[in-house]
Amino acid sequence: MKSNNTNVRKHLTEQTIMFASVAKWIVISSLIGAVIGSIVAYFLKLLAYGEMNRGQLPFDYYLLLPFALMLAVTLVRKFAPAAEGHGTEKVIEAVHKHSGKMNFVVVPVKLLSTALTIFSGGSVGKEGPSAQIGAATASLLASVMKFRPKDREKVVICGISAGFASVFGTPIAGAIFGVEILIVGALMYDVLLPSIVSGFAAFYAAKFFGIEYTYFDIAFYTNLDFDFFLLLKVVAGGIFFGLVADFFITVIRSSHRYIETLPFHYLTKAFGGGVILLLLTLVVGEAYLGLGFSTIQDALSPDGSASDGIPGYAFILKSIFTAVTLGSGGSGGVITPIFFVGATSGNVFGHMVGGDIPFFAALGFVSVLAGTTNAPIAAMILSVELFGMNVTHYAALAIIISFLMTGHRSVFPSQLLAMRKSEALNVKLGDEIVNADATHTTRFFKNMKKIFGILLNFCCGGGDAERSFPRLPRTPSKKRRHDA
Repeated sequence: MKSNNTNVRKHLTEQTIMFASVAKWIVISSLIGAVIGSIVAYFLKLLAYGEMNRGQLPFDYYLLLPFALMLAVTLVRKFAPAAEGHGTEKVIEAVHKHSGKMNFVVVPVKLLSTALTIFSGGSVGKEGPSAQIGAATASLLASVMKFRPKDREKVVICGISAGFASVFGTPIAGAIFGVEILIVGALMYDVLLPSIVSGFAAFYAAKFFGIEYTYFDIAFYTNLDFDFFLLLKVVAGGIFFGLVADFFITVIRSSHRYIETLPFHYLTKAFGGGVILLLLTLVVGEAYLGLGFSTIQDALSPDGSASDGIPGYAFILKSIFTAVTLGSGGSGGVITPIFFVGATSGNVFGHMVGGDIPFFAALGFVSVLAGTTNAPIAAMILSVELFGMNVTHYAALAIIISFLMTGHRSVFPSQLLAMRKSEALNVKLGDEIVNADATHTTRFFKNMKKIFGILLNFCCGGGDAERSFPRLPRTPSKKRRHDA
């Protein structure tokens, strides 16, 4: 009897503590989300105001690019070096290396430098700055409330989620994205509740201040009956989008490294990058400047004629414009360009396979996101919130294939690796993804030899597989044990 009473008391104590913990984080994350959603709403209104009024200039707005990039990089270098680049990367670094500590001066500097970059036509997005603004605001609130380091990390992750949710207009996908991008192959379950609550709070705060979001009707496949040829196209699409994601990562990373090694002053690099973008614009047009949202809408439009004007090389040019903008010192996010690249590459793939163009543009939209950021779960939820359930069944397949095809690479070099994407590859787990040096194992080739041998025996009626394939070279015993 005494034992039963003890168990009841323990159970009630645990439930009471859990209730208090849940209530605590709902209150804290709601407050954080509402504050961040309000700031992000102001940021989005500033960007919209700039885009609407730049046509009043007595000359083409993109002629300002060289000077705007110089001013943006000066602001960042002089006042907030942590605001450099596309924003999200610095937030991930702050969580992993500094217990979420961030300087609040990042907020006004990032806001102004990004507004300058986008106003002049720099090819960047608005979500990275929103995440960085959210994280820095959350870090300040954690300091004011004197949170311990572990709770500060949670609060900063809430800030990331709130920033993404309020700029995407997708509270669940934004919240999950803020958690998933930190570690490849693992979700921090203890942060899910506060992240989702802060995401909803930020989303509704932004809507309260008049922010409107765009959603797409891509419900072309309402029948879930087995369609072998459609599934083949989706699988092929996943592979294609994975290659596109890898291309985007390579262009961004290579251009950054190359520009960094140039023996010029950073202002000279910024001016030179602006001139290159200006010359490219004069050759190929304005479609690849700024956010490029109108092109994304055309690619996803149910009106097939809207996407006919998108050239097949659009995703390549957008990658180059984004790489030059960020590499030369422009400030802004990388996710909106990824959406552009995904939607336009889906447009290309749809024409290649003779499918519904908006459907494959939607698949590309979320699949390239998953491949470049290593966030497949958030991408799947995003497909639901933006395109509806009828697309998601197919999108999930393309997303996970794209995620795997990209390998151990990312647009966020500070992501930590918690998984290998293939049993045939050796990578160091627990390290930053930028340091991932994948090497293959001999087990993979041995297994492939066995599989081909079985297939050969099946097809040829018992042929000798060992004679059909050359023997693999023997390796030292220590290496064999390592590979095993």
